[in-house]
Amino acid sequence: MDGLTEIGLERKFSIVDSGLSLVDGQVIEGYASLFGVTDRGGDIVEPGAYAASLAELAAAGRRVKMLWQHDPAQPIGVWDEVREDAVGLYVKGRLLPGVARAQEAAALIEAGAIEGLSIGYRTLKATKDKAGARRLKELELWEVSLVTFPMLPEARVGAKGDDPEDAVMRDVAAAIEAARRDLTRAARTG
Repeated sequence: MDGLTEIGLERKFSIVDSGLSLVDGQVIEGYASLFGVTDRGGDIVEPGAYAASLAELAAAGRRVKMLWQHDPAQPIGVWDEVREDAVGLYVKGRLLPGVARAQEAAALIEAGAIEGLSIGYRTLKATKDKAGARRLKELELWEVSLVTFPMLPEARVGAKGDDPEDAVMRDVAAAIEAARRDLTRAARTG
């Protein structure tokens, strides 16, 4: 298959220190995935990786599911907007007030106990780069969950009043600066 791999359902899930907030008690938005950023599992999502899956869902009149902690038995809302842009996979949706777990999720987000977004997907095409990172080129997106521990620390809902792209870009710039400092330090000691 020319360096490409096919694998079953995967989830991005890990411990992080990031903020998550809720707008108007039910609307959530942010980036569930960022392009070109290595997650804690060593994966890098390439631009365009979600395009075919999102087009297929739209053509079938279906939506990406909003779940609680990747549990398919616990849908808690709906994603009204899921799209790729220059930064990554942007999502905007609503927690459903008539769903008890959604009300709990809203309270946990407001208290800062829930701090992330995470994707559930199936890898259709991926390659390994020279550094050993898996580059995800085509994904079948199944769901985006509110989670306690997202695999990608920057995958989170924006704070009320924040422009999600600005917050993500600040986080990416900080990560790049930290990596640059680590490389400089390693070069001096090595």
